[in-house]
Amino acid sequence: MGGEETGVGGAEGAEGYLDLGFAKLDTDREGRTGDPEVIYAEAKSAEQTIELLRALRVTAPERPALATRLPAATVTAVRGAFPDALVDVESGCVAVGPLPATAGSVCVVAAGTSDAPVAGEAAFVARAFGAAVQRVGDVGVAGLHRLMAARPALATADCVVVVAGMEGALPSVVGGLVGTPVVAVPTSVGYGSSFGGLAALLAMLNSCAPGIAVVNIDNGFGAGVFAARVARGAAAPKGRERR
Repeated sequence: MGGEETGVGGAEGAEGYLDLGFAKLDTDREGRTGDPEVIYAEAKSAEQTIELLRALRVTAPERPALATRLPAATVTAVRGAFPDALVDVESGCVAVGPLPATAGSVCVVAAGTSDAPVAGEAAFVARAFGAAVQRVGDVGVAGLHRLMAARPALATADCVVVVAGMEGALPSVVGGLVGTPVVAVPTSVGYGSSFGGLAALLAMLNSCAPGIAVVNIDNGFGAGVFAARVARGAAAPKGRERR
């Protein structure tokens, strides 16, 4: 992420990035991909995250400035700097600026309550990236009747994000119930033999249900971006994706 110093901490050069000293903010990402840069805040100071959010609002004003994985102290600081910011404390996500109009729909499904932070990240990002979002929680395979009750929401969405830890079986079940594109997110939730989410990751990669894409362990952000792009593409006129 960042070139030369200005009022927001730097100046955009011909290279398509803004040099803030501590980071090189990619100002060309939206032109290349249709979506602006997003701040990964976990290892950044609150001051750095706030400066990056301000720079994003200047360089990509038509979209909200988005940051993920904010520590609790950074959430507090961001709320002070941006009183109107949309904040999801559970997932540690923040959006500064109006959310875009929605195009297409995403359903985010969590196997258990312990998976909610990663599911929340996926849902927050998908909405910030322009998709309408519905969430379904606590419908893991230990009680399949709960999932069956949510089947209409799964079938009518343009993309389903399925978040699960433990043995990671839920995406295979969902993939066998509906023809909706599914992106599976393994989480690091589970007992010792889950190996920090590796068991769930391998189960999802080895799913016998077709039509499932898999992101890395706890990567709700990547799943949210993927799902929003699928949803926007489904809603767009043929040959043209809505941004």
